Amino acid sequence: MNKVKVLSIALLAVVTTSRAQDLNQAKKAIDAEQFESAKKILKSIINAKPANGSADFYLGNVYLLQNNADSAKIYYQKGLAGSEGARLNNIGLGLIELDNGNVSGAEEKFALATKDLKKKDIEELIYIGRAYTISTKPDYKKALEYLNRAKLVNPEDAQLNLAFGNAYFGDKNQNEAYSSYRKAYNADNTLLRAKMQLGVLLKGAKAYTEAIKAFDEVIAIDANYGPVYRELAETYYLWGRNEPSKYRIYVEKALTNYEKYLSLTDYSISSRMRHADFLVLAGEYKALETEANKMIELDKVNPRIMRYLGYSAYQNGNYDVAIKSLESFVAVPTNKVIGLDYQTLGFAKIKKAVSEDGKTIDTALFDNAILDVKKSAEMDANGLAMNISEIGKKLYEQKAFKQAAAIYQIAVTNKESKNFVLDNFYLGNSIYFDNTRKDVVKPDLAALQIADSAYGAVIEASPKTQDAYLYRARTNSLMENDAMTIKYYDDFVRVVTEKGPEELAKPATVKKIIESYNTSAASYANTDKAKAKEYFNKTLAIDPTNEYALNSIKALK
Repeated sequence: MNKVKVLSIALLAVVTTSRAQDLNQAKKAIDAEQFESAKKILKSIINAKPANGSADFYLGNVYLLQNNADSAKIYYQKGLAGSEGARLNNIGLGLIELDNGNVSGAEEKFALATKDLKKKDIEELIYIGRAYTISTKPDYKKALEYLNRAKLVNPEDAQLNLAFGNAYFGDKNQNEAYSSYRKAYNADNTLLRAKMQLGVLLKGAKAYTEAIKAFDEVIAIDANYGPVYRELAETYYLWGRNEPSKYRIYVEKALTNYEKYLSLTDYSISSRMRHADFLVLAGEYKALETEANKMIELDKVNPRIMRYLGYSAYQNGNYDVAIKSLESFVAVPTNKVIGLDYQTLGFAKIKKAVSEDGKTIDTALFDNAILDVKKSAEMDANGLAMNISEIGKKLYEQKAFKQAAAIYQIAVTNKESKNFVLDNFYLGNSIYFDNTRKDVVKPDLAALQIADSAYGAVIEASPKTQDAYLYRARTNSLMENDAMTIKYYDDFVRVVTEKGPEELAKPATVKKIIESYNTSAASYANTDKAKAKEYFNKTLAIDPTNEYALNSIKALK
């Protein structure tokens, strides 16, 4: 072999080794969530060798992690024609199909990725397992099927055991997840994500002290490993939620650790987006507004920034900006709109429509807001229930009773809400008070029937709630339903009597009992004078000087 040929082979070996090192460097950057750095490395590999299908695959993965499926798909499709690692790109395309709910389409892609697989090849099986795990529509059992196939080949592989840990974690099998993560780290002690996930398991079990200790151990190994600071931030936040007296202390620690995470993950727009999501969770809206404006400087067209501007503007009292930002966000069909988007938009419109004293109301804007709130409840009934109850209570306190009733009617559609009983009570009261305003010419019977049913729901769930009977009686009195008026007043008196002498001695209770007897007596007056006198005499037994009862008895003779 001549010297030129030997030199060429040696040079080729150096280039090949360099590319392999670059690919490993990109993988480390992805694991460290330094996505912009990873993209630069991968693009340089592709520029040097356009047929490197593996680089296309990893670059597609980065774009998917940044929620950019369109760009990911471009690189996956390009990578299919690569001279190395081409089959991996079928897995990326399969993951996109899973996210789109096309399970059969995904399976076809995975079948192509595993066709003619050599006996010792497990990389494709691991990535398919990961696809089923990280999909927006995950199937953890299916993930475990593929990972178990890889386990038959090499049960000690570190990446395989990390994938097992993630699949078991998603499947809520904490013991197997812990065992897998520990096995992964023992097999490769540079695999910090596996060690970090041991702390994540502790965080999920609310063992916050132990979780922080586990994360500190990761930091002791590598203080520049960014993801561990994000986990620390989320742990301190959750700890604060569980110990309200220390909430501010822990949230400050959470925010400090999140800033550290950002500083180690290249302050990319995707990292900032995740930070913004955390600020929403933590309710740090001043900081969110600052972050949103920084993101606009980086990316003026990213639609999610409008979400963050909308949220922060609403919480900071700038309702016009909130409405404009969120309307522009939800109007784009390709945006992944969530219930909180519509709820915040609706609430911003309500705040603008109803003056602080509740006396001036833009009814057209309010009615439009109700459509947004209804849509939010349809999208996420349980997660947003408390917010709906709170804004209903605010309107109730402003004496905007008609508007409060509209909100509470949405709230009570969720029977699983922990506020279901109280929301029904306020729904009934809102309608009752709206129909007893001085300017009401004729009560709204249809609305009052809704109030009657709302009080009925309260009584069914909490039979000892005495005021539910009282207001149900008053509501039926407005509807001129004498029989039901008498029944519910009688029920009120029965319930307070059962509560004993202490309740009966309260001046407010005595006043309500007198109301019950007098109103029932008046209801009987035209049909049964004897019963009417009986109820008026019950009043006089409590209050012998009651003028209304005395005069009414005289009139009945």
